[in-house]
Amino acid sequence: MRSTLLAVAALAFLRIVVGLHFFLEGLSHLRDPDWSSAGFRRAAVGPLADWYRAGLPETGAWSATLGAPGGRPLAEASEAWKASVVAEWRNLLTARLRAVPLDPARLADAEKRLDDAAAELGGYLDGLSDDLAAYRLEIDRFAGMRGSPAAREVPFARERVAKKQRELGAQASGWMREAAAIGTRLVAGWDEQLSAAERPRAAAAAGPSTLWKADRFVSWSLVTIGACLVLGVLVKFNAVGGACFLASVIASQPFWVPGAQATYDQWVELAALLAIAALPAGGWSGLDYFLKSWCPTSRCCGGPGGTRA
Repeated sequence: MRSTLLAVAALAFLRIVVGLHFFLEGLSHLRDPDWSSAGFRRAAVGPLADWYRAGLPETGAWSATLGAPGGRPLAEASEAWKASVVAEWRNLLTARLRAVPLDPARLADAEKRLDDAAAELGGYLDGLSDDLAAYRLEIDRFAGMRGSPAAREVPFARERVAKKQRELGAQASGWMREAAAIGTRLVAGWDEQLSAAERPRAAAAAGPSTLWKADRFVSWSLVTIGACLVLGVLVKFNAVGGACFLASVIASQPFWVPGAQATYDQWVELAALLAIAALPAGGWSGLDYFLKSWCPTSRCCGGPGGTRA
């Protein structure tokens, strides 16, 4: 099949424009130290919403304690969550001690600060007892609402479930942020004991979170896909990779679910990438045109014996 020069040039222009968008988007994520996909994951709706939220970090084991339905007594659930948060702090202290051993005096001070932070968290939870009791009742009601057949079949009921889930998630996030702030002050107190040379080693002891690793993988993937599309390297492979990424974004906001955010832009780029991957002229004017003679799969890249534009 032979394409007109205008059609081939338009397809190459489309490839470069989409590639630039991917490249610049990934680069902006890498340059922004505060960027995170947590907001995107938290806003997910539809059948895959739980899968997207599964990767979200929690302060302590909230989902298994205060955030779990089942009628567990409030005092017991609160104490279990507090214990899980304190256990995270203690594990962090253990990791820091492996990186920067402390003398007995500084170790005793670090332990005292940990005990003080645990007491502060306990006082914070005591002040929230009424709010947490109401939250726990709503969690049990939400579990029943979500399990009803209407929540899957009736649009209005699905919208109510999604709204209630966002409300409960926002409440829990606020309380976990306050607990995380106590932990931040605790770490700052530990850092006061250390010299300027010891602090970077102690800070590195915690290691990156799973979400941070996933975000960096996605960001570098966007940069790589974008650069390859702009340069015209492995165009079909990278176009399919970009299409898969956009499909994952669209799947987080299914258009048939009430309350889903609009994904028109992603649909347009998805269609463009599928066209680039499917049409034989997708890599025209790129490096693939010059490198295809060395490609072991030249038949599918448009080389000798393959389909040419």
